[in-house]
Amino acid sequence: MSGKKKSVKRMVIDAIKRTPLKSVVDGVKQVPPMYQIRHYLIDKHEDKLFFEWYPDIYNRHSSDPIDEKKVVIIENAMTGLSNSLQQIYQDLKASGKYRIHIHHIGRNLIHAEDSDKNGARLANDLGDARYVFLSEACRVLSCLPLRPETTVVQLWHGCGAFKKFGRSTADLKFGLDLAHADRHPQYANYTYVTISSPEVAWAYEQAMGYEDKKDVIRPIGVSRTDVFFDPKFCAQASERVFEKVPQARGKKIFLYAPTFRGGVAVAETPNYKQFDLERLHVVLGDDAIILIKHHPIIKDIYMPKIPENLKDTFAVDVTRTLSIEDLMITADVCITDYSSLIFEYSLLNKPLVFYAYDLKKFFDWRGFYYDYEELTPGPVCYTMDELVDVLWQEECGYDPEVMQAFREKFMSSCDGHSTERIEELVFGKSLRTKN
Repeated sequence: MSGKKKSVKRMVIDAIKRTPLKSVVDGVKQVPPMYQIRHYLIDKHEDKLFFEWYPDIYNRHSSDPIDEKKVVIIENAMTGLSNSLQQIYQDLKASGKYRIHIHHIGRNLIHAEDSDKNGARLANDLGDARYVFLSEACRVLSCLPLRPETTVVQLWHGCGAFKKFGRSTADLKFGLDLAHADRHPQYANYTYVTISSPEVAWAYEQAMGYEDKKDVIRPIGVSRTDVFFDPKFCAQASERVFEKVPQARGKKIFLYAPTFRGGVAVAETPNYKQFDLERLHVVLGDDAIILIKHHPIIKDIYMPKIPENLKDTFAVDVTRTLSIEDLMITADVCITDYSSLIFEYSLLNKPLVFYAYDLKKFFDWRGFYYDYEELTPGPVCYTMDELVDVLWQEECGYDPEVMQAFREKFMSSCDGHSTERIEELVFGKSLRTKN
């Protein structure tokens, strides 16, 4: 297909996505035999990509000498450089000793053909790379006959082990088909996977298929958590929040950070009919403010308009304007549901409240590694009545002993020095060490 024809096709597709026809088209895709035909074509295309195209590109360059100073950083879905990779990137750059190549695949965020081309550029660049860092699953990396000289470090984007992922979801609605996963692996070629605590190693072994290679899973800490132990970063984080939301200064700040619903490719926001801002305002008053932060993979935020009398005074959507780290550091209370941010938040010793109005549905869809009610280090609310009862309390049900036990169990390796230990493991020394 010519470039002009492709452009016209994209324009038509994009136009449809902005109309009610999108739901009609999506419905037709699910009707047999359209569903079978569509997935047959997708499977054939993926076989071509992962069995032929990417390995062939890689092999053309993998005979070159390894470049000992070359570091490849992979972002599979995120458009920028995610917080999971920031600390390593900053240290590599500050050292001045490495050539850093950053690749954005754009999976599920951009047109598939553009994402495929980005994968080809990655396969080409990996041929002589000495080090590779990533924080998500990446099938491009996993399909390559990677050289043993290349060290691949999976920093992962979350801490602890909360919602099931990877191979752990095989028997759930959210889950992948194991036969398909074995055909096109997501987690192959890792040298190390760094995690937050020895307690959760079993979950990562299961999810990533490393039961027979347990030495790959290293409970030496999660790089992204180091900022929570940096007083300068924490002070600046609060100022960044107040710069964007000056009306929050001097008020009690409630952070509402729910996880997404549905699948990764079509991530959805929660049902906001279940989150009554008007009622919360009556209870919490004008001395409080709610900052709403959606999961970063949600492309289209569909939520009811914040009531005009509460907009930018009591409730502010900061999904696109503030980082979750800045918000967690600044918030007085965090309200969430099934998000793994609870593990990082536990480092801050502040109230954490769970609003799990759709727990059964979510459990059936995705599942958890631990019993939900036993895991959660804060009160669990299933209705607005229960949520209101907890939030009007001064400490919002906070129990410091429960939080400490949770932190020691799931975050024992996160102490502000995780990145240093990761660098010592990979490079033989911390990049922050002055020689």
